[in-house]
Amino acid sequence: MSLRLARLLSVTLIGACLATSAFAAKTTHTKSHAKTTVAKGPSLIWRGDVATAQGVVDEVALAWEKAGHGSIELQPFNTASGIDAVATGTADLAGSARPSDGSSQNTDLTFTPVAWDALVMVTNPANPVSNLTLKQLHDIYFGKITNWSEVGGGSAPIDLYAVASPGDGVEYSLRTLLFGHGNQPVAAPRLYVNTHKLEEGVSLNPNGLGVATMADAASNPKLKMIPINGITPTVSTVGNGSYVLFTPLYLVTNPRNPKAADVSAFIDFLQTDAAKAAMRRHGVVPFSDGAALASIDVSRRNSILAETGGHASHIAPVTVPSSAPVASEASRVAVASAVSGTLAAGAHGANTAAVSDKTQITGVKGSVAAVAVTSFAHVKGSVLASKKSKADKHAAKTADEDAPAKATKKVSAAETKSTASASGKSYTVTKGDTLFSIARKHSVDVAQLRDWNHLKDNNVKLGQSLRVSNR
Repeated sequence: MSLRLARLLSVTLIGACLATSAFAAKTTHTKSHAKTTVAKGPSLIWRGDVATAQGVVDEVALAWEKAGHGSIELQPFNTASGIDAVATGTADLAGSARPSDGSSQNTDLTFTPVAWDALVMVTNPANPVSNLTLKQLHDIYFGKITNWSEVGGGSAPIDLYAVASPGDGVEYSLRTLLFGHGNQPVAAPRLYVNTHKLEEGVSLNPNGLGVATMADAASNPKLKMIPINGITPTVSTVGNGSYVLFTPLYLVTNPRNPKAADVSAFIDFLQTDAAKAAMRRHGVVPFSDGAALASIDVSRRNSILAETGGHASHIAPVTVPSSAPVASEASRVAVASAVSGTLAAGAHGANTAAVSDKTQITGVKGSVAAVAVTSFAHVKGSVLASKKSKADKHAAKTADEDAPAKATKKVSAAETKSTASASGKSYTVTKGDTLFSIARKHSVDVAQLRDWNHLKDNNVKLGQSLRVSNR
């Protein structure tokens, strides 16, 4: 055989192999396509917080599609982006770890509770602290407790992390329980765009602390969940109410959505055995399984606020959808007893005197605002969070006017003393100052500083002279 002929045969064989591969790939694609054509409904887009994606929608969406329905495209990011996307029609369903905040945007939407999860405090596994009371947790967020040694740990600062997004469901729900209002500013100097990024930060810092959900944190070996009032968060303690920081997870829908019938069918599907089994595998309690928790929600909230010294919440109590099973009297009594015992243990020796959350808070950094948000509708779930990311900066700008535009450093007492005027009636802004830190130093309200200095927002400039007294 000549060399020329051998080369021609080699080229022919390679071409035949490539053609066979191409045909095989085409055949596989055709079969795959044939499977998807049997779907009985259109594709739906789900957008929302990571907690609801992890605990409720992820595996349930696969069961839904396997049952012959259309596919569901998941876009996990945060609560605000999901609610905004449903309101504007760019998504069909949203996941939220909080109920409606009463804003005009929210009142046009339907919030359906579909599962129960828990708000859990997470830290690095190297942190030795093994328990926090509700009062201690309140005071940490309030800026009164700043060192781990004050709660049984080593002598190290508590690095409190929070999510910067306005209306974030997890942050909003925790602050509602501890303070009575979800837009409470807190002493959190480091902000993240969603709970997954917060968890990553906490896992790298032995002094870190932040709030996540049980379904999301329980399977993460890089995180340690801290018991509250001596109760460890588990599916069992959430289900019987003894872990009092339980929270409903919601699916948010728009009745004007062209796919409203299919969306409603998916929510009904969550009541099936297949969907409930999927939720349990992800560490959440199907809403109907914990229906008794709804009956004690008001008393639970009031008891927590009595222990922490917070104010009455404006958030409406959880209501049971008409399609959900009604809790038996025995289960209601059992849950109420578990909650009462947990709260009584935590309240022992606690100072329940009411305080003004907004006027006495120290080291205020990020707040979660109950405002309409229109900036996240088209943000994809691949957005990366960092302290100085564009997403964080934008979220901070749209936050409650009682929140600073960005996290800042604390100024030492000596630095304050050297820069304060002799009369004490004016103050020169130094590096690292925020309007909140200045208000704290001079025991005045942020609103007063804005009024006295004719400020339109919370921004201050280096070297700016501010009036810090009414006289």
